[in-house]
Amino acid sequence: MKIIRLKNVMETTGLARSTIYKYISLDLFPKPVSLGGRSVGWLDAEVQAWIVSKVCERDGVSE
Repeated sequence: MKIIRLKNVMETTGLARSTIYKYISLDLFPKPVSLGGRSVGWLDAEVQAWIVSKVCERDGVSE
């Protein structure tokens, strides 16, 4: 498994930091994993799956 940090999540998704955290609070985006202290990261596979779900949603295809 690979953990990616916020900067990489933002680059990968094209979302702003505030949008990512808004989506997390609405259960619309994968939750971060605590890395200790105030550090968090996201599982790359979960972020990629979220992107795939958005493409499927756009195309009207069920996953």
